[in-house]
This record gives sequence, C-alpha cells and structure tokens, in this order.
Amino acid sequence: MTAGGTRALPFAYRLAVGILRPLLMVLTKRDWQGAEHLPATGGFVAAPNHLSYFDPLSFAHFMIDNGRPPYFLGKEGVFRVPVVGAILRGAQQIPVYRNTGRAADAFRAAVAAVECGKCVGVYPEGTLTRDPDLWPMVGKTGAARIALATKCPVIPVAQWGPQAVLEPYGKRPRVFPRKTMHLRAGPPVDLTDLYDQPVTGALLREATDRIMAAITVELETIRGEQAPAERFDSRKHGLPETGKFRRPQGDDA
Repeated sequence: MTAGGTRALPFAYRLAVGILRPLLMVLTKRDWQGAEHLPATGGFVAAPNHLSYFDPLSFAHFMIDNGRPPYFLGKEGVFRVPVVGAILRGAQQIPVYRNTGRAADAFRAAVAAVECGKCVGVYPEGTLTRDPDLWPMVGKTGAARIALATKCPVIPVAQWGPQAVLEPYGKRPRVFPRKTMHLRAGPPVDLTDLYDQPVTGALLREATDRIMAAITVELETIRGEQAPAERFDSRKHGLPETGKFRRPQGDDA
C-alpha cells in the first residue's frame, strides 16, 4: 500500500503506519504469499496464528501493503498502556473485555466493522500458542461467531518468523541478522453450509475447527512440515487461558 493508499485510515492509524512500516522494511525481510486470496473489497475476517508479541506487526505489514489494513480485536489491557492505548483507540482498533459484562461489546463492534467493509483481524487462538513446537492450538470461537453473523469471508493467514525476532513471552528482540517474515494467506474457509443454522456450541466448534485447520495447512506449507494430528489444547494440560504460563512438571506434551 502506498502512502496515498492510507489516506482513508484514521489519523492515528496513519501515524502508526508512518512510523512502523519504514522500520519493518529496514529490520525484516519478507516472504509473502497468497495475497490474491485477500478480498479486494468488502468486509471480511483475517485469521492469523499467534506466535509472538511481534507478529501483530508482521501481520499488519502484510495486510497493509496488500491493500487491506486490519482492525484488530485486542486485549483491553493493552488499550490502557500509556501512549500505545491512545494510538490504538485513535486507530479504531477493537478492545476485548474478557470475562466481563462488556464481553459482547467486541463482537458487536467487529460485526459493525465487517458490515462497514473493513478487514477485522482476529487471532482465533486468543493468546500465544502454547504448542511446544508453535503449531496452532485449539481455537476460540470469536472469529467463527463474526463470520456466521455476517456471512463474510474468513481468510486464514499463517505466519512464521516473528518468533525469531521475539520469542514467545520474550522481552528482548533480536533483529540482527535480519529475519524473514513468512506470511501466507489461504483461500476463504468454506462455512456456507453452516449459515442460517441455530448458533449452538457444536456449530461454533465446527466452524472454529475449520478455521484452525485452514491456518495449519498454510503453516505446514511455509514450514515444509506436518503438524501434529491432535491440536494442542491448553485446558487438557491445566494451563490458564491467557497470559504467560508454566507447564506442570512431568508434562512433556
């Protein structure tokens, strides 16, 4: 996306792009694939895997330079960080209030954004993957809920490389030598047979499993490896839903 192509974005969004994009161009190399699958117009959900606190930057860079800047669903706590929170709010990003009475606000805001023709970026895993080999883990149902409510396309986006800049839960980035950000968008996830059905837990789980499977297929292509047959599930391993964690002793999974 050229500088002129960002003119329709909120000022804070343009400011962030103006500061961060030149840095990413200098500090990272890029291997981008599958941009032809990104809808040229209309609202949709882009669903990436989550490896590192650095990967929102690589994902946004990929999307912006391919003409579809994302509006993220992000943890509400980040919106309270000085300066960063002000930029996020000014850029019209969408806070997620987990486990509160305002939890539905993010869903309504995301649906409205899609209906306005925006790309809404949703990390289906909800947090950094806990899989020991960084494969996508069992997803949460947010992306599926938005897609079924709006009947919009869901584009799976796999990324690999951000974890080499900043390891999961790491605080010290390693930018040199320059790392390659591998991003690959896949074709829309087919959910059409699930439209207009009663929204049950089973329906949401089916839609979510399809989204996670599509992301995993694209990541397998990038990595040249096959993912485990069973997706990692934090609940089965007694891990908290979000935040930094420590696996129980003796858990080799």
